[in-house]
Amino acid sequence: DMAGAATVLGAVQAIAALKLPVNVVGLMGLVENMPGGRAMKLGDVLWSRAGKTIEVLNTDAEGRLVLADVLNVAVEQGAGHIIDLATLTGACVVALGTDVAGLMTNDDAWCAKIEEASRTCGEPAWKLPMFPEYTEQIQSTVADIKNIGKGRWAGAITAAKFLEEFVDDVPWTHIDIAGPAFLDAPKPWCDAGASGAFVRTLVEVARGYKP
Repeated sequence: DMAGAATVLGAVQAIAALKLPVNVVGLMGLVENMPGGRAMKLGDVLWSRAGKTIEVLNTDAEGRLVLADVLNVAVEQGAGHIIDLATLTGACVVALGTDVAGLMTNDDAWCAKIEEASRTCGEPAWKLPMFPEYTEQIQSTVADIKNIGKGRWAGAITAAKFLEEFVDDVPWTHIDIAGPAFLDAPKPWCDAGASGAFVRTLVEVARGYKP
């Protein structure tokens, strides 16, 4: 999931270089992902930074555990609006392919500004539904929530529903960049490898931001 953190870093550097008159805070969850004797196991119940308990039913869905704590820091610091980015799910690539990012939000007006910025920058994104019914898939019988949904269905959305649990009422949009963050082969406008997808979109959002 490091591509999301790299995107945030790149965007903050660009916003600073452009001297945009906006108060932007970039938060990155930088952790090691190495097994050891204290590694989490299936069935473990973890305490999140926000105080919610999480049942671990997939140890590969660890990036969202880190991101949950990062979102809680953003809320605690008084963020007026939040955007998070992560190469969070293969399910988003299955749904949208490798060229299009998924957008999921708790605030349609905030998401619309991000959609507009992505169109301006030529970075395709598509909004996915966040109906309340999806929340039922992450309910746990032994904790507040679990870190995956029921089976493989709507995996990108249930992952976003998990993250939504940690943003309180702050307008928030999650961008799943699992598809466009890395190119297996070069394209006319980008070399193969890490693409820097959505750095430009974040800069454009900052450029037009009005609190």
